[in-house]
Amino acid sequence: MKGLYPILWGIGQILAGHLADRIGRKPLIVTGMLVQGTGLLLALALLDTPLLAGFLSAVALGLGTAMVYPALIASVSDRAHPAWRANALGTYRFWRDIGYAAGALIAGVLADILGLNATVVAAAVLTAAAGFLAARWITDTTNH
Repeated sequence: MKGLYPILWGIGQILAGHLADRIGRKPLIVTGMLVQGTGLLLALALLDTPLLAGFLSAVALGLGTAMVYPALIASVSDRAHPAWRANALGTYRFWRDIGYAAGALIAGVLADILGLNATVVAAAVLTAAAGFLAARWITDTTNH
């Protein structure tokens, strides 16, 4: 079960990358963020039904991440002129990686203050909110 998430993410992003080239980046980014948020909420059920909830959570998180990961970086690349594309991608990856570190620190503080369940709900809400913001603000640059 533990390996299901990274396997789906790894294999799924190959397929999602091709799909993003065909249908655009925005649908995969928005859907992926909402699927990830759902996967986080499913993880809360691990306490009551660990096998089923763990499986569903891993599938949702793996597929959601597979949709988002290549589409976000491709979206940055789409908007960057070739002369400064490397800098744009480096900047994107810097802020993405800082977000991982900051998110882990904030989650640790929230878990200490509010407990693990509230922290998982907060992460799910923030992830879904990012999906809704992407739905509102992202525009695809390619014609699909």
